[in-house]
Amino acid sequence: YGTCIGNAVKWFPGRRGLAAGLTAAGFGAGSAATIIPIANMIKSAGYEHTFLTFGLFQGIVVVLVGLLILAPSASFIAAAPKLTVGASRHQAQPLEMLKTPVFWVMYLMFVMMAAGGLMATAQLAPIAKDFKVAEIPVSLIGITLPALTFALSIDRILNGLTRPFFGWVSDHIGREQTMLIAFLIEGAGIIALANFASDPVAFVLLSGLVFFAWGEIYSLFPATVTDTFGATYATTNTGLMYTAKGTAALLVPLTSVIAAKGT
Repeated sequence: YGTCIGNAVKWFPGRRGLAAGLTAAGFGAGSAATIIPIANMIKSAGYEHTFLTFGLFQGIVVVLVGLLILAPSASFIAAAPKLTVGASRHQAQPLEMLKTPVFWVMYLMFVMMAAGGLMATAQLAPIAKDFKVAEIPVSLIGITLPALTFALSIDRILNGLTRPFFGWVSDHIGREQTMLIAFLIEGAGIIALANFASDPVAFVLLSGLVFFAWGEIYSLFPATVTDTFGATYATTNTGLMYTAKGTAALLVPLTSVIAAKGT
């Protein structure tokens, strides 16, 4: 995942947001496509057989596809025929990047956004049950499903679509402006969800809005890191930034504690 993102932002200096977004969306789409086959195989053959089969299959595919991936030459990176709004030509090494205040500001932003999104992911079912809407049927676009099932389905789709969408937007108006828009939508969505989730239709739509407004971090931050610190060390630099997701995951259990205490 990290190497593919890093390579994508190198090859498309003028469309880094879209390139990172499409790559990140592919990562999510791949996991979505294997949910049913994996579940069926676990049911019929058990965990060990499923892990072995899919592990071998994925390993073979990764090796074969990896042979086709080429990194752009140093001259291509240096030329950068069309830079995105606000991009820099400076090629910062990882240790140099870690010494800059802007990296840590971005890191904190990533942690805060990822924490909110991961909390929503982990707590969506408990939220639906707390508001007593989980099993209430909801009809939208000719489809009727229990509210929680509908929300989970829509959330996965929107969380994938948001990555290339906001990446594309950021290529045209700038990363910071796009972050401002997306982050404001996320905040408004969470506040609205907390206040109106007792209505099953509102629960489905607002949870979708929350997921739509946080998934874009996986396209905006790799593109911003590459714009700011250059493409030469983009894979390592974006990998260091991606550790913010792990840091954010450490905050997720706090939601369970807060929910248990009611404060």
